Parts: sequence; C-alpha cells; structure tokens
Amino acid sequence: MARFKRKVVIIDGVRQHEGTITNYMLVTCTVAAMGGLIFGYDSGGVASRAIFLKKFFPALFSIDSDVKNHANLYCKDVHGKQYINLFTSSIYIAALVASLIASSVTRYCGRNVSMCLAGLIYLVGVSISAGAINFTMLVIGRMFIGVGVGFGIQSILIYLSEMAPPNIRGAINQIFQLNVTVGIVVANYANYLTADIKGGWGWRVGLSIAIIPALMLGVGSLFLPNSPNSMLERGQSDKAKELLQKLRGDSDVDQEFQDLVFASEVAKKVDNPWKDMMKPRYRPYLVMCILIPFFQQFSGINAIMFYAPLLFRALGFGEKALMLSSAITGVVNAVSTCVSIALVDSSGRRPLFIVGGIQMCICQAAIATFIATKFGVSGLGAVTKSETDLMVALICFYVAAFAWSWGPLGWLVPSEICPLEIRSAANALNVSVNMLFTFVIAQSSFLMFCYLKFGLFYLFAGFCVIMTVFIYFFLPETKYVPIEDMNSVWKEHWFWGKYIPDDALPDRDAFRHLHVDYSLARN
Repeated sequence: MARFKRKVVIIDGVRQHEGTITNYMLVTCTVAAMGGLIFGYDSGGVASRAIFLKKFFPALFSIDSDVKNHANLYCKDVHGKQYINLFTSSIYIAALVASLIASSVTRYCGRNVSMCLAGLIYLVGVSISAGAINFTMLVIGRMFIGVGVGFGIQSILIYLSEMAPPNIRGAINQIFQLNVTVGIVVANYANYLTADIKGGWGWRVGLSIAIIPALMLGVGSLFLPNSPNSMLERGQSDKAKELLQKLRGDSDVDQEFQDLVFASEVAKKVDNPWKDMMKPRYRPYLVMCILIPFFQQFSGINAIMFYAPLLFRALGFGEKALMLSSAITGVVNAVSTCVSIALVDSSGRRPLFIVGGIQMCICQAAIATFIATKFGVSGLGAVTKSETDLMVALICFYVAAFAWSWGPLGWLVPSEICPLEIRSAANALNVSVNMLFTFVIAQSSFLMFCYLKFGLFYLFAGFCVIMTVFIYFFLPETKYVPIEDMNSVWKEHWFWGKYIPDDALPDRDAFRHLHVDYSLARN
C-alpha cells in the first residue's frame, strides 16, 4: 500500500513527530472501530417489525382502527408510540450509566480491556434478546446491549484518537461513525431479508446477526495493544515507546514520546479526574464535552429519523416505497460520512461544523415550511408526486449535512481535545450527555410534534443557528495538532486562553509560541 510521510516544521526549529502511516496502525484502528457496527446495528433494529410488536406489545394493536385512520399527521397514535419508544430508547439510559463506569475501567485497566468487555457484554445482550420468550427477558437483554454500547463508545473513541498520528487522526477516528452508518444500513436490509422467514423466527434471526460484530469487537480486542498513552499512564514506559515506534514506522519518536511522558506525569498527579474536571483549568474541555453532544442531538437528527417513516406514510408511500426511502437515507448517511473522512484532516473541523450547521438549518426550516404549507395546523392535507419527491430530497440533504459534519465530529472533537489526566472521564461525560439527550428527544419528540406541529422543525432550525455561532466563536481548530499538545491551542484562544495555566504546556520554551505547519508528502 502507499505510505505517507508526515513532515512537521516549527518556526523555532524544534523538530516534531516525523513518521509513516503504517499498516499496523491502520489494522489496529480498523479492528477497534468495528465497535461502531454494534451501535449502528442496534439503531436499525427490529422494533418496527409487526410480528415483533404483536408478540411483545399486543396492546398497540388493540387501538381502534377508526381512531388511527382519522388521526392527523401531528398527533397520530402518540401514546402507543411513546410506549414502544420507552422500550427501544431504554438502551440509552443503560449506555449512559455504563459509560460512567467504563471511564474508570478505561483509565486503570486500559482501553482494550473496555473494548473487549463492550463486545462480550453486547454479545450476552443480543443472545438474551434473540432468545426472549417474554417481555422480562427482552428488557434484560436490552440492558446488556446498552451496557455494551456505553463501554464501547467511551473507550473506542479515545483509543482511535491516541493511536492515530495527528495528520490523519480525524479520518481514523471517523471510521467509527462510518461503521455506525454501515450498521444501520445492514440492520435495515437484514430486517427486509428475514421478514419472510416462516414461524415468526425472522426477528430472532435479524437480532442474532448482531452477534457477528459483537464477536469481531470482543475477540479482536484481545489481540489489540493498549495505546501508548494508556501504557505510560500505568507506568509501562518501555512498552509504550516500542509501540509508538511500531505505530509510526520510525525509531525516532523521541519528541512525540516526551510529550506523552509529560502528559502522563501530569495525569499521575490526578487521583479523582471527575473532581479535577471542575477546576477552571479544565473549563474549556468541560464546556465542549457537554455542549457539543447536547447540540448534536438538538440539531434534530433523531426527530427527523423518527419521523421520516411517519412523514413518508403521510405522503402516500406504500410499505415497499417506505423501505426503499429508508434505505436511501441510510446510504446517504454512509456516503456523506465518507465525505467527512476525506475532508476532516485537510479542511479542518471548524469549516465542516459551520457549513454543516448552516445546511441543516436551511433544511429544517424548509421542511417546517413545507409541512406548514401542505398540512397547516390541522395536520390534514394532500401532496402531489413532485412535492413528495421534494420532501424526500430535503430529508436526504439534511441527513447528508449531519453525516459529514455534526454526526462524526460530535464524537471526534471531545475525544481528541482533553488532556490525558481527565480524558477518560471527560469522554464518559460526552457519551453520557449524548445518550441522555438522545433519550430525551426519543421520548419527547412525538409529544412536541403533536403540540408544536411544524414549529418543532423551526425550533431545531433555531438550535442549528445557535450551535453554528457557538462553534464559530468558541472552538479552535485542532487539525494536525498532536493529541498531547492540545493545551497549546486552547492557550492561544481569545476566550479560553485565560483558563489554561502555563504549567499545562509541555516544558519546551520553543513550543510555547510556535507556528506548526503539517504537510503530507507521498514517498
């Protein structure tokens, strides 16, 4: 395969981290990123399958058909949907709690241990769910799946950011999000292909397929090394340097290794990262790990994904057309994530955040206007074929905008900006906030749609404006910056600089006021 040399130039003459992008680094990160499949596959699950619903939620089918036929677009079967949503979204609460527990495991036992536990716990959950004979078994299986997801997201994102060289850290980290989108698409097609299996076994087979990515992560993690940062944090300096040399394909990694040593020495002084994270010196990271996942969810992505089938049905789609439209949005999601992977390390994080936010705002406002025009406040109306095509296009443009901006970047940036001493706890906070508001949106969006009607999408458009402005003023660019030198970037920021003390920077005078130019040159 082609190999790329990373050249670093520093004004004051300090030479930084030259090395190659090695097959070894790519293989280890690819295996770790497989964890995205388990999250994505569950997101595309079987909860919408009629035979599944009839078995475990028979009350949903006792609703009088006349009520369903006359309900408007906004308030159609709200209470029934709330019930099934409470079940399907319970995974997010389990993942929230698990990510907080996983932060300690990840810090003290290693990133690969948490990843292995994620795969194995998820495997247990899938096995219980696929073999469920009553609602209690289904809930227990769901809890195990949530714990596996929480452990996986919390550890994998840190692992990818620490293993990758700075010049492609964004692309490597976003392989996780790509696998999430692939998992969703695979789940949708698995549901379709198993729908005709006789005897009501289709949904069990569909669930059982998730065993494959669970094994890939759980067993694969047994053969993965820990990250150099984690090794140093636990006193394994010799092994850490050997691994760093192997990852970079170069024996001369002294400068990068010294940065890791500096970070590990600071980390060893922190006994309680959750308590220390409240200190002013960590204020920028605390704010970002709370607001970025909050804004990611209040961009309205899950509300759009929840309501796309409802809107498509209201627009006259049959079941086959509905499945096709879901497949199209899934493919758009995956392809657009590839666009982000291609651009994130060349264009940077900020431009993708900002342009994606603007595009999402326009699409949300356009969707709201379309619904207001065709359905008004009554929720009753009709559309033409061309108007139906327009609505599908707007949803696809919105999904594309999210998938190449806030979708992957919402996971990447919090995992790469935090100092080593609080990194595990801060990323657990990021995952927890994300899971919390995913749950909130899942539970409240149907009621909000019923009461706010088309105004719900104007509300999300407003949030897209706010979060875009926030990124413009408060997030510095982090492309190409070594993960243990992030404090230098925040120190130079117009607002956050006052929070970063001088002792937070590596003890190299030449590195305190420098300009770094990373370039790629093909060997």
